Amino acid sequence: MKVRVLGCSGGIGAGLRTSALLLDEDVLIDAGTGVGDLALDAMRRIDHVFVTHAHLDHVCSLPLLADSVGPQRQAPLTVHAIAPVIAALRAHVFNDNIWPDFARLPRPEAPYLRWRVIVPGETVTLGARRITALAVEHGVPAVGYWLDSGAASLVFTGDTGPNDALWDQVNAIANLRYLLIETAFCERDKAIAVAASHLCPSLLAEELGKLRVPAEIFITHLKPGDRALTLAEVAAALGADRARALEDGQLIEF
Repeated sequence: MKVRVLGCSGGIGAGLRTSALLLDEDVLIDAGTGVGDLALDAMRRIDHVFVTHAHLDHVCSLPLLADSVGPQRQAPLTVHAIAPVIAALRAHVFNDNIWPDFARLPRPEAPYLRWRVIVPGETVTLGARRITALAVEHGVPAVGYWLDSGAASLVFTGDTGPNDALWDQVNAIANLRYLLIETAFCERDKAIAVAASHLCPSLLAEELGKLRVPAEIFITHLKPGDRALTLAEVAAALGADRARALEDGQLIEF
C-alpha cells in the first residue's frame, strides 16, 4: 500500500490543504481541499472514497470530484461512510440546492456516485487491501480508518477527542506501523478542544498513554495559525522524538 497525503491541515492558506489521503491510485480517505491538486486523469482513477465524517474540511471536494469526472467514468464513484454521515451529505450537500444529487443524476440507473453504508468494526476488502472503520468520539458521528496491507497497518483517526474504545481497537492491531492522529488545538484552546471533541497536546499525551503497541506517530489537523506553537507543545508533552507533523505531499508505504 502507498498513502499519499493530499492534505492534512486543519485550515486553509497558501500551500495548505485539508484532509485527504490517496491510497494507491484508486481510493480516497476523506475528500478535503487537497483533492483539487490532482490531475483530472488521476481523479478519474479514484473508485472509492471513505469518509470519516461530514464536516466541510473533510468532504468539500467530494461534490466537485463527482461532477468533474463523472461523465468520463464507466461506473459510479462509491462513497463509503456510516449512515449518519451519508444522511448529512444527502440532506445538506447533494440536495439539488447546494449541489446536484449525483446519486441519481444524470440518470437514476447510471448515477455519478453511489452510497455504501458501513458500520464501525466493518472491513471492506479491495483486492489484498483491508479497510476497517474504527469508532471514534467527535462532535458529530465519525469514524477513523485502519488500512491493512497484510504486511503492515496504518491507522488514521480522522477527527477525535479522548476515546478509550479507539485504543481497544488500535491495541489489537498486531502489525501496526503508522498512527496518524489529530491535534487540532494548542493548549490555550483546550476548552474548545474538549467542547468540540478534538485533541490538544495534553489530551494527546493522555491518549497516547493508552497505546500499547509500537507505531510511528504523525500529527495531523494542525490549525495553520498555531502550527508551530502546537508542535512545540506536543514535543514538550511527549518528548521531542515521539511524534512529528504529517506533511502535505508525504508518501507512506507499508
